[in-house]
Amino acid sequence: QFWFCIGILVFSFWYLWRVLKSIQEPDSSSDEESSSSDSSSSDDDDQGRALPNPNDANDLADYVAQRIYWPLPNPTIIRHQVLDVVEGLLDIYGSVIQKTFFPELQSAIGVGSAFEGWSPHEENIVYCLLIPMTAPRGHSFHTELGNEGDLLARNSSIRVELECTCEIKQASEDMLCFLHHSEEELEKQKPSLLDTLCTDSYLDAEKTAKWFQNFVKSAWVLTPQSQVYNVKVLPSTRSCKFQMTSATKRNITIEIIFGVQQGDSDIFLSSQRTEAILTPSTTWPQSCAVAEMKFIQHITTEAWFHTLHLKCMQVFARMLVGTSISTYFIKTVIMHLLTIIPLEMWHRDDFLLRLDDIVRYLQCCLEEKRLNHFFFGNEMIPDVIVLPPAFQFSGPVNL
Repeated sequence: QFWFCIGILVFSFWYLWRVLKSIQEPDSSSDEESSSSDSSSSDDDDQGRALPNPNDANDLADYVAQRIYWPLPNPTIIRHQVLDVVEGLLDIYGSVIQKTFFPELQSAIGVGSAFEGWSPHEENIVYCLLIPMTAPRGHSFHTELGNEGDLLARNSSIRVELECTCEIKQASEDMLCFLHHSEEELEKQKPSLLDTLCTDSYLDAEKTAKWFQNFVKSAWVLTPQSQVYNVKVLPSTRSCKFQMTSATKRNITIEIIFGVQQGDSDIFLSSQRTEAILTPSTTWPQSCAVAEMKFIQHITTEAWFHTLHLKCMQVFARMLVGTSISTYFIKTVIMHLLTIIPLEMWHRDDFLLRLDDIVRYLQCCLEEKRLNHFFFGNEMIPDVIVLPPAFQFSGPVNL
């Protein structure tokens, strides 16, 4: 907050200086020139406001940078609005599940380009959040990773087991043990998670998504935002996706995915859809979305005044629309370069050099048919990111 305020002050003084300079600038035109025609004056004004020449290498950085606009209104404001909306829903959720055995939901984590700060200027931007889940009372989650060598363990799953609660003192109410009470006694109690969101003892991503979609529909009227926005839940099989529409027809689209943390690491088994044509409903592939978010935040904090890496991601995200090259590949390339090239060299003055580095790195990857995953076997990962041992001791994995 301190540095943000300093930045605002510096920007304000700079803007005021520009305004004063433009006002006090002496008029060198003669009386005869001042009586020229309106069309001639208009031409002179257009020349004075001429944009940088894209064919001039010295002006190219400004030419490109001036054409990369953030969506309006300010995305930072929208991100805070989105977080407020989701946290409000989670507060309501916490108050209505106290006597049930649905998963406990933790604070939402904004992930993806919209929260990392490099989303291209698009009308239909989606704000994605991952909500970590923990097992309810009398249950436990056991993560089962996919096949060894499978990239990001796409075939992972979450097994749910019942636990004995006979000796656990319940502070608010008596809870019947699912293992040691009869079925007749358990009929007086809410059903277990195995009977609601599981398939064959495994947590079902599609059932989880559908359950939370129904919750959003019923709980929306209880949120403060319901006075400003109408909500529409959008079709989605493995996530909860909904659109908020204001009276001025401004839309904000939010997608909530669910995840179970892998140990104490920043890797989650998530409900996010994979590239596979058919993903079984009990499959929860590993996701690095939170780790990637932490890495981008770490770099932005270390180089708080130099956000050129975000501009580079934004440029390529717009350039690659309609091509077969995924923006995730470009993001991976830039993350690798951020650990190779010193952060002080990611300044606006180095814009063209960094763009050239990205293209050359990508060209080498295409020639060698190899782009290493950023989090596997990479000794350059910052300490703020916690990875499972399998990631740390793994060899490089080709994307």
